[in-house]
Amino acid sequence: GGKIPVRWTAPEAIAYRKFTSASDVWSYGIVMWEVMSFGERPYWDMSNQDVINAIEQDYRLPPPMDCPAALHQLMLDCWQKDRNSRPRFAEIVNTLDKMIRNPASLKTVATITAVPSQPLLDRSIPDFTAFTTVDDWLSAIKMVQYRDSFLTAGFTSLQLVTQMTSE
Repeated sequence: GGKIPVRWTAPEAIAYRKFTSASDVWSYGIVMWEVMSFGERPYWDMSNQDVINAIEQDYRLPPPMDCPAALHQLMLDCWQKDRNSRPRFAEIVNTLDKMIRNPASLKTVATITAVPSQPLLDRSIPDFTAFTTVDDWLSAIKMVQYRDSFLTAGFTSLQLVTQMTSE
C-alpha cells in the first residue's frame, strides 16, 4: 500500500483504508480550507500522528482569516466524524450555488473562538458560550483591565465582541 496524505484524509479512510465518496467529501473540505487560507498547510507543522490524534479528539481547522462563516460551516459539515452525516457532493454544489446567488450570505465572517496562543488540544480553553456579559468573558480570559477600553469602543455585548474584526 502507498502512503496516505493524512492531512487530507477522512478518519475512517486512515483507520480502515475505506475510501468512499464520503471520504472524498472530507478531503474536499480540507482543499476548500486550503483555498480560503491561500495555500496554508492544513494543520500547519503538526506531525501526522498529532493530526490523527487531534481529529480523533474532535479538533477541526479554524476558519481562515476573512473566511465567510457559511463557507467555514460547509467545511465543518464536510469534516463530520460520522461519514453518513457529511453532505453529498450534490448538496455541496447546491450550497455553493446558493452562496453564489446570494453574496450577502457571505458577508458574515467566521470568527475564531479559541485563544490562538493556546496549544491546539488544550482543553482549558474557556467555553465562550458560557458567558453572558463582556465582563464575564474578560474575567475568564484574565483581561478585566481592558473592560473600560471595550466599553468605550462600543463593545457592550458579547455579540458585538464576536463580530470584531482586525480593522
